[in-house]
Amino acid sequence: MNKNELFHIANNWFESQSWKPFPFQKQVWTAFLQGKNGLLNAPTGSGKTYALWIPIVLDYIKSNPDYKSQPKKGVLAIWVTPLRALSVEIKNSAERFVEEIGVPLTVGIRTGDTSQKERAAQNRSLPNLLITTPESLQLILASKAYDKKLSSLVSVVTDEWHELLGSKRGVQMELALSRIKSIAPKLRIWGISATIGNLDQAREVLLGPGSNAYKNSVLIKAKINKKITVKSIIPKKMEIFPWRGHLGLHLLEEVIPIINNSKTTLLFTNTRSQCEIWFQKILEKHPELAGEMAMHHGSINKETRIWVENAIRDATLKAVVCTSSLDLGVDFAPVETIIQIGGPKGVARFLQRAGRSGHQPGKESVIYFLPTHAMELIEASALQKAVESQKVEDRIPYLNSYDVLVQYLTTLAVSDGFYPEEIYEEVITTFCYQTLTSDQFGWILNFITLGSQSLHAYDEFQKVEIEVDGRFKINNKGVAMRHRLQIGTIVSDAVLTVKFLKGGYIGSIEEWFISKLKPGDVFTFAGRNLELFRVKNMLVLVKKSKQRSSIVPSWMGGRMSLSSEMSQLLREELYAVAELLNNSIESNLYRPDLLTKISTKTLSRELRSLLPVFKRQVKESMVPAHNQFLIETFKTREGYHNVFYPFEGRFVHEAMGSLLAYRISLLTPITFSIAFNDYGFELLSDQQLDMQQVLDNDLLSPQFLKSDLEKSLNATEMARRKFRDIAVIAGLVFTGYPNKLIKSKHLQSSSQLLFSVFKDYEPENLLLQQAYTETFEHQLEEGRLQIALDRISSQTIVWKACNKPTPFSFPIITDRLREKLSSEKLADRIKRMLSNLEKR
Repeated sequence: MNKNELFHIANNWFESQSWKPFPFQKQVWTAFLQGKNGLLNAPTGSGKTYALWIPIVLDYIKSNPDYKSQPKKGVLAIWVTPLRALSVEIKNSAERFVEEIGVPLTVGIRTGDTSQKERAAQNRSLPNLLITTPESLQLILASKAYDKKLSSLVSVVTDEWHELLGSKRGVQMELALSRIKSIAPKLRIWGISATIGNLDQAREVLLGPGSNAYKNSVLIKAKINKKITVKSIIPKKMEIFPWRGHLGLHLLEEVIPIINNSKTTLLFTNTRSQCEIWFQKILEKHPELAGEMAMHHGSINKETRIWVENAIRDATLKAVVCTSSLDLGVDFAPVETIIQIGGPKGVARFLQRAGRSGHQPGKESVIYFLPTHAMELIEASALQKAVESQKVEDRIPYLNSYDVLVQYLTTLAVSDGFYPEEIYEEVITTFCYQTLTSDQFGWILNFITLGSQSLHAYDEFQKVEIEVDGRFKINNKGVAMRHRLQIGTIVSDAVLTVKFLKGGYIGSIEEWFISKLKPGDVFTFAGRNLELFRVKNMLVLVKKSKQRSSIVPSWMGGRMSLSSEMSQLLREELYAVAELLNNSIESNLYRPDLLTKISTKTLSRELRSLLPVFKRQVKESMVPAHNQFLIETFKTREGYHNVFYPFEGRFVHEAMGSLLAYRISLLTPITFSIAFNDYGFELLSDQQLDMQQVLDNDLLSPQFLKSDLEKSLNATEMARRKFRDIAVIAGLVFTGYPNKLIKSKHLQSSSQLLFSVFKDYEPENLLLQQAYTETFEHQLEEGRLQIALDRISSQTIVWKACNKPTPFSFPIITDRLREKLSSEKLADRIKRMLSNLEKR
């Protein structure tokens, strides 16, 4: 069959569905049939699955004219997805096409949820299209004769590539593809990506820089103008002194009419704790929604999550409170409306969530922004402009992740073994390991065979044997089994199963939270108040409680930071406000009536609603312009407050606060407590700081950043904690068997012991060096900190000695109190503080 005949099959099928293929879909079909690799960039809900599954099938028809009578044996394509929840959707779409055009191709799923029986069948014969995750693909590489099973591959499609790119799971994919390229001569590699800034680099990482696959590749962008409407929910009474403690619940009644007027609404929260609280509070105040509302997050059991997803598809639910567990790919046609609770901290995440509504070609996406405190309306205004300009974040790929390479080589040694010369040539074609030297590779080979220089006396670290012909192989069945159990790069705290005393699985919760509770304590989980009975092995046994007050679980990594793009957009919004306020003051127009008239023409609705806050800020201090950096100082009964405003995100502020405190301590003996949020950071002391001395000594200079940062933050201690994850991925510590996991404190102590050994006796250890590199580059965001300090050094520093807290400083002060007080006491304390500020 020629191209026109093949396209005729696809076009006829589209017509039978009352659809019409988009130009980008036809472009992908053409490129694939020409033997090209590529990256497809298309918005959510635009038909990306059919853009790539259809040409795989058409190519098969072209190569097999008698395809209807001769079923294909062996795997034709592997479709990799970062989320197990997406696999069912992809399977349904793929089966629908082949069944309706009469092509006898089989479709199967292999993830952590796949039964043992089905896995055994797949080991004997893989389906024609295998839908899997990065971890399960590595498990295939750990199976005997994997090269024969995969030699028939025509394509590997990596879905949601932007989600994998800036993570070690992306590195896993780079390594897997480098191996599959060598064993499948007809292979075409494709990635699918929605919201991402660095598309060209994303294609280079997927295919390998300078590789033949990259040279024979295309980047296809879907020119679909997806209409996204952003509506901010603005409080009727504006907080002059904003604070973050109420999670936006004071706007709960504004949400109910939106839910009632939509077929289905998804309410996105940033954390699982927030998800639990909102679900409970809505039902508490509106019990009529019981049965029509559900909750969805990653710790709820699989059966409940699947039930919720199906109920959304069937339009039997009016509302679902969820987290990022529903961010990606799943097609929920009935969803009309999205509500984002609190700042999403990134443009890409916001667009991704907006795309959950109107998840069909040509449909409008509607997203409401609900601020959890007044200052977040600045983020809402910035997001409006980001949506118009489609300015989204880059995803920064990892470099030299030695722990993932150690795991990968051990995986190959578990299956049929490997020859180092052959694998080294493959590995250095990847983006992550393009600078890997033969000496570094030699160190890693030494590490997996002898346990490195300082561990060679211990047999448990000597996993891989070198056979007579030079093949590196694992022959010990126990070592092989433990490795297979630990394949993956997602390292989290030990997770415990939550069950009712009388039976019934509820979900999973992190050990560090449960370890703080004692029997009889009541906590909220999966929408219920549960009383802890006891913790037995890896089981948390609970019973229902009628007690109204309870502890809400928090999960590690609950706090997110503003992305660099969001930070820049937020600063631009503030600069616009500063310019308006400064001009109005200079023109003697600083009268509320005239200022409001001017602002109506120049400021967004969100910023206009914040004018009372900005006016009070100007009265007490100022709103900094683009060429200014603001510092505020004031005294309260707590001590002397020194507040700095880089507007660069909480992670950068944490590092900058520690850096500045360290530099000040070199000038004068003084102790600080540090608090920070996405807008700024505070140094609080019981003695007055000579701010003029800080300015005269240029303590915010970007010079000597790395060495000062190391000293200020106890970088060794941070690297020690980071090393735990690296040790788990590299297989230095074993996390345990199913239902018998090793407690996180034991993992931590084991990895800390190894860290100390390497630090004292083997400082050149690559895994040790990696721990320090990741601490600075990923945890402390050293690059962003450098850029922020460079920007501050070019600005005029304005120091305002204030009489009392300002609207900008108030959220930072109340965040610090949160660490000391319970939520009830905190609310009472803040009410008193607000009352005093209003009186003054």
